[in-house]
Amino acid sequence: MTNALRPFLDRWRLVALLASAAMLATAHAFETFGGLAPCTLCLRQREVYWTALGLALGFMIAVRLPGGPRWREATCWILGLVFLVGAGVAIYHAGAEWKFWAGPSTCASTGAGVSAASLDALLKGAEIKPPSCDKAAWVFLGLSMAGWNAVVSLVLAGLSALAALRERSKP
Repeated sequence: MTNALRPFLDRWRLVALLASAAMLATAHAFETFGGLAPCTLCLRQREVYWTALGLALGFMIAVRLPGGPRWREATCWILGLVFLVGAGVAIYHAGAEWKFWAGPSTCASTGAGVSAASLDALLKGAEIKPPSCDKAAWVFLGLSMAGWNAVVSLVLAGLSALAALRERSKP
């Protein structure tokens, strides 16, 4: 392990909290400033980061309580598992975008935007279809947001494992 990673691994719960907050902020920025409405799978990916954020905060408190230090390694493994789940959801989403498999039925739609006419139709009892999960709304260097999320989630899972192993080696 390189010396450059040690400060991050020694404070992994805080780093996981900040990374989760950054991923959530990025997703919300794309929605707010980019006008990209989240599909069902996009929202599922966010749920993983909200879970990681909440767990990391709780773990930061728990390991400082009497008897808490014995749980330091386990907290890193749990965060790693949460990030692996996030990678799985992101890979599933990216695969649906690439048409490797079908996305959930709640994602099959035209992805129509909100207009005055659609709001009027909603008030008259029409159903609004969510954005489609099988169309990438944004692509950078050949990867969609779901693809990049899979990469980030896998990196965070790997760093969680390294942090857990580092905790194990401490006295």
